[in-house]
Amino acid sequence: MNPTTSETQTAAFDALHIGLVSVSDRASSGVYADQGLPALREWLSRALRNPLRFTQRLIPDEREEISQTLRELVDDLGCHLVLTTGGTGPAVRDVTPEATMDVADRLMPGFGEEMRRISLNFVPTAILSRQVAVIRNASLILNLPGQPKSIRETLEGVRNAEEAVTVRGVFAAVPYCVDLIGGPYLECDPAVCDAFRPKSAQRPKS
Repeated sequence: MNPTTSETQTAAFDALHIGLVSVSDRASSGVYADQGLPALREWLSRALRNPLRFTQRLIPDEREEISQTLRELVDDLGCHLVLTTGGTGPAVRDVTPEATMDVADRLMPGFGEEMRRISLNFVPTAILSRQVAVIRNASLILNLPGQPKSIRETLEGVRNAEEAVTVRGVFAAVPYCVDLIGGPYLECDPAVCDAFRPKSAQRPKS
């Protein structure tokens, strides 16, 4: 059977391995269903045109377990991008940022700054968020909020009543960051996320 046009186009894009980590004591123990992992998969599947492979982990708020999970996803499984959700507030059990910094080769503070700025358009308690982003080896690790609505807003940005983006989400900077650290070339659907690259870093349109 010959591939369809869309299959041929997808095959022309770089394959991308994404690690997804939901950090929650109650969800990991079965008290309620996890919502973070499905929300991340749904948004990324809409936003990216690359062939995607996901590796998922649902774990409790334990600093060493979070760190070990991040090491496994990057060092052992070769994920190019790792997104975490949950555990980034000021509560005693919120230790995702500390666990993320434990595995960092380099910090990327601009991501956390922009995530809080975006979220302040929706809730004043965004200043309580402690999300961080780091580079480990050739992988970008990015902390995200725990709620599906907040995940989408943080990644995608602020939209007005006409659904036009007025403040870009943080994912607009992710593809170029992944380029710079030696990862695959991420292709975004501009209707979901209009990623930015300097002209010199853009691949010619086929």
